Amino acid sequence: MAPSVQRRPLSSQAADALLADIRAGRWPLGHKLPGEATLAARLGVGRSTLREAIRELAGKGVLDSRQGAGVFVTALDVTEDWDAVLRRASVVSVIEARVAIEAEAAALAAERRTPVDLRAIRKALTHRRWQERSIEDHVDADMAFHRAVVIAAHNDVLTELFDSFVPRVRKAMTDMLRARPLDSPEADHAAHEDLVDAIVSRDPSAAADASRTHLTELKRAFG
Repeated sequence: MAPSVQRRPLSSQAADALLADIRAGRWPLGHKLPGEATLAARLGVGRSTLREAIRELAGKGVLDSRQGAGVFVTALDVTEDWDAVLRRASVVSVIEARVAIEAEAAALAAERRTPVDLRAIRKALTHRRWQERSIEDHVDADMAFHRAVVIAAHNDVLTELFDSFVPRVRKAMTDMLRARPLDSPEADHAAHEDLVDAIVSRDPSAAADASRTHLTELKRAFG
């Protein structure tokens, strides 16, 4: 029995045509689309089909239908799934993004940390010191330390961003340490102690510098 041919709905085809026009720059970001009659004629579809196409693109974050005002372009392309982006990204790219996130988080942590935050950071610092444990356990302890610093920034967006990076970073760090163990575990740990000292001292600039320096060295190791 021959497989059945799956035909895409006309509204989805219209949505693709609209998206192609947006990608081509026909309607810039924030621009209002022409009226229904004009768009429907351009695409060669009925108004009900056009509305379905607009709803599809609105659901993908590309268009915004505002009652009484019209339909506006809110993105120039469909946003790719974040997990897929991270899986495809190079380790160096991920670390560069971590620098942006964690340096700012470290500075905010120096300003906002509470006694509870400091206890959590110090506990995580002690636990991450290189001991006779598996590489996986050490990487998990390192991630827990960095997360404690991010949490001390008291910014939910930064925490969510950091958490999204963890699976990609964890695998990369584990693979790297298996292939090339740290030359100086104590120097690596001292860099983390410098970060904690800056947070304890409420020195945002020093905290950001300590975070940036450590992660830049990590980037070089992967370069």
